[in-house]
Amino acid sequence: MMRQVREEQPLIQLREVSKVYRMGEVTVPSLRAATLDIAAGEFVAILGPSGSGKSTLLHILGLLDAEYEGEYFLGGRNVSGLSADELALIRNRQIGFVFQAFNLLPELTILDNVALPALYTGDRSREACRDAARQRLEQLGLGKRLSHRPAELSGGQRQCAAIARALINNPSLLLADEPTGSLDTRTAREILGLDILRGLHHQGMTIVLVTHQHEVAALAEREIHVLDGAIRQAA
Repeated sequence: MMRQVREEQPLIQLREVSKVYRMGEVTVPSLRAATLDIAAGEFVAILGPSGSGKSTLLHILGLLDAEYEGEYFLGGRNVSGLSADELALIRNRQIGFVFQAFNLLPELTILDNVALPALYTGDRSREACRDAARQRLEQLGLGKRLSHRPAELSGGQRQCAAIARALINNPSLLLADEPTGSLDTRTAREILGLDILRGLHHQGMTIVLVTHQHEVAALAEREIHVLDGAIRQAA
């Protein structure tokens, strides 16, 4: 695939980022001096065995983990050392998350689950948030399931709802942690067959996903391999 022309300023810049977990007197390195650039509009897959540090890397990119050494620039802004409130504001407005376990609230309808992040921003009415959620769900083929709760949907439908929720605030960055990891092989292939992630990439969205499935990673432009907390290969 021929790469698109990128902006000079990368969307993501990590500089010598290290993360150590402390358990009593024992320290366990999770990331080791990770340096990485990801361009705006790029689609990147992060691969590595269990415990390699790939999920830690994703959590730092998503501003879910602020306890690390080194510097992280997002859109040219150094987000290292920002307060929890500042990070939460950036997360809500600029980053969408798709989790392996979906993380949908069981007591809410799919429509209200998807509308929730938009409500948190506080700049749209409840009805406007629900209208935006309805549009996203219809785009992903769930227009007839708006009043259903998560337990009433298939695994693939729940994942589509989770993707719709991640997109509700029109983020500049989409992070996906094992997006088909909780699905059976057939359903995972159905999700891939929808080309949802590839379609979003073609629309210009920056996507970073963690996966152990080469079929999923094949959707990306570039693969980043993490081993023992270090970026071993970025091709």
